[in-house]
Amino acid sequence: MYDPIELSQTVKRIVTKDHKKKYYRFRPTRFYGGISTADTVGCNLRCVFCWSSHSVWNAKRTGSFYSSEEVVKKLQDIADKKGFSHLRVSGGEPTIGKDHLLQVLNHLDPRFLFILETNGVLIGCDKEYARDLSCFPNLHVRVCLKGCTKEEFSLLTGAKEKGFEYQLQSLQHLKQSQVSFSIAVASPKKDKQPLYQRLQLLGFGNSMIEEEPLKLYPHVKKRLQKQGLLDMFQN
Repeated sequence: MYDPIELSQTVKRIVTKDHKKKYYRFRPTRFYGGISTADTVGCNLRCVFCWSSHSVWNAKRTGSFYSSEEVVKKLQDIADKKGFSHLRVSGGEPTIGKDHLLQVLNHLDPRFLFILETNGVLIGCDKEYARDLSCFPNLHVRVCLKGCTKEEFSLLTGAKEKGFEYQLQSLQHLKQSQVSFSIAVASPKKDKQPLYQRLQLLGFGNSMIEEEPLKLYPHVKKRLQKQGLLDMFQN
C-alpha cells in the first residue's frame, strides 16, 4: 500500500512546473446545470473505479502545462459562450500544486462560482490549506469520500487507511475555516449508514451529502474484473 501524501509529492513534481500545472482538456459539461470544466492531470489516489485513469496513471505523457491565467481564461471563455455561471477543475486531483490552485482562484471573475472537486486528502493533512481557501467567497468545495470506512477506502484506492482519516479531517478543517463545502460518497455499498452515523457524530449531520454515481465504463469494468471486484460493483 502507498502513502497518499508521499504520492502527492511525487505527482506534484510531474504535473507542476514554475507555477504552471498540467491539464489535458477544457470543455463544457452538463453537471451542476452546466459548468465550464478543466480536466487536470495527476492524482494522489488510485481508485479502482476511476474513469480518468489515463491521466492519472500516465501523468508524464498526458496533457500540457498551463499558467493560472491561461486556465482561467479558457474556463471563463467557455462559460461566457455557453451562458454558464459555474467553473470547476475535474479529471485529476486539483489540490496538488497548491500555489497554482490559489492563483487560479485569485484570477477568477467573482461573478462565477468555482467548484473545487477534491478527495480532501491534502486539505485534511494541512489545516493551512483550508484557511487559504477561505479567502475566496466564490468558492465551494465538494469533498468526495472514497468508501464508507477506512478498510473500504484502502480496498477501493489501494492506499493506507490513514488517507480516509485525512478525508474526514478535511471536512473539519473546512468547517473551522468557514469554507462552503458539501460531501459526496463514492462506494458500491448499499448500506452506508455506518458512514452517515460517523458524520453525524462529527457534526456534519446537516451537511449536504450525495452519493457519487460509479459509472462502469468499459475500461473501468475491465479493471474491476481483473482485480476481482466487479461483482461488488454490480450487486
